Amino acid sequence: MATTATVRRPGARAEPCDLMRREVVLEPGGCTGWHYHRVPLMAVVVSGTLTRVLGDGTVEVHPVGATFVEPAGAGHVHLGRNLGARPIVLHVICALPEGAPFAVPVPAPRGAAPCGCPEHDGAAVPW
Repeated sequence: MATTATVRRPGARAEPCDLMRREVVLEPGGCTGWHYHRVPLMAVVVSGTLTRVLGDGTVEVHPVGATFVEPAGAGHVHLGRNLGARPIVLHVICALPEGAPFAVPVPAPRGAAPCGCPEHDGAAVPW
């Protein structure tokens, strides 16, 4: 299960173009479930090693210090897994309007396996 904390620029108004930072924590053995994002995200791995499975089956491993961009849209479905023994901490920056969901849960893409996590039942946790 992932936990998050959101920090907005001091004095910022809730506008779609305002950048915000979110901390995402994924505990050992945790999984995000299959999902996509409505806006592009830029992320840095602060702790742990993130394994991402993309909708086409590609696997990307991001160790501490790695940065990556997740493109927006339903064509960029993916899931994240913590296969290690330490929590994963990600710092994510995006231009997400206040109140908008951070992730859109979806079933596993055609040909991909469901995430296999009982708490997701094939869909992402709506963090």
